[in-house]
Amino acid sequence: MPTTTRAAVLWGHHEDWKIEEMVLDDPGPGEVLVTTAYAGMCHSDEHVVQGDMLVPHFPFVGGHEGSGVVEAVGTDVTNVAPGDHVAMSFVPSCGRCKWCSSGRQYICDLGAKLFDLQMITREPGDVSHRIGDVEAARFAQVGTFSEKLLVSQDSLVKIEPDLPLDVAALVSCGVATGWGSAVHRADVKPGDTVAVIGIGGVGINAVQGARMAGAKRVIAIDPVEFKREKAMEMGATHTYSSIEEAQLAVPDLTWGDMCDAVILVPGVVTGDMIEPALGLTSKGGTLVVTAIGNMLQTDAALNLFMLSMMNKEIKGTIFGSGNPRYDIPALLSMYREGDLKLDELITNRYPLDDVNKGYQDLRDGKNIRGVLDFT
Repeated sequence: MPTTTRAAVLWGHHEDWKIEEMVLDDPGPGEVLVTTAYAGMCHSDEHVVQGDMLVPHFPFVGGHEGSGVVEAVGTDVTNVAPGDHVAMSFVPSCGRCKWCSSGRQYICDLGAKLFDLQMITREPGDVSHRIGDVEAARFAQVGTFSEKLLVSQDSLVKIEPDLPLDVAALVSCGVATGWGSAVHRADVKPGDTVAVIGIGGVGINAVQGARMAGAKRVIAIDPVEFKREKAMEMGATHTYSSIEEAQLAVPDLTWGDMCDAVILVPGVVTGDMIEPALGLTSKGGTLVVTAIGNMLQTDAALNLFMLSMMNKEIKGTIFGSGNPRYDIPALLSMYREGDLKLDELITNRYPLDDVNKGYQDLRDGKNIRGVLDFT
């Protein structure tokens, strides 16, 4: 029997979220019905609102960070069972494609279907989510801003039942992306100097990743004083309000060597940020571009001569170049052991009906990470 739920929905770019009633099909082959516990309020959803991330279908159910409890499963589901606690993965992993088979689940071929209207388990025209008479799309095929979720088993990671579901929701994206940007993509080594530009829900975890990887200096750069203070709590050794301020101080800190790794994760990255970030990067160093820019922007300002002559690298990353089925349980294990701080990330909690207030708080710089609380 179909399931009726409430969800936060966009009907177009540059609009507020609206709470709508949505009808979900029963789980089909490979599909799972989940009762949502918490959903992280990531900046990527704000990118959709602002039109930096263009999506092809509306209405559009927001949310790609989340946790919950499995309510029912369809046929051919082998990863989870009713009653299991799960974290969502906004990057699905099939375990069979070239990329999954070579240890790169973060670029699984299923990712090409993240913004398709139909579920990745279904053929076009096979409707699974309805708002009235209209088929609804979901962010990254999960759409966690909903009391109930119908998702592919490839988008779920089973977690231990004693772990708090609020922090488990954050590991779905922000924690894994930030931590992995430092540990996996920047390959931070003990004794390195690392700068993180932008201290939001992703950047704060890049700070944690750099600290845990053994960086000697972790430099947090953000214009908001509250965020700089939070970064110090999470392992930063120095903070600055701008790249320009950091460029004046870092030469003295490093005896002129600059930063072995720079992780660029502002709210929205623009092409004119690349050259200043490279200016903080040492010879032979790495600039990791983690933040999302406008999908239509294709230009970036940088000195190509100096890029080559100084042997620097520029790398992109999705999900911190991590593997969801390994990294999500591993990060939660680090939390259990007291090595990774997750409780401290949650600044405010909101009921579903206050989703717009939560995103206004994000715009106002009041949140490291807000969460929608469905419990």
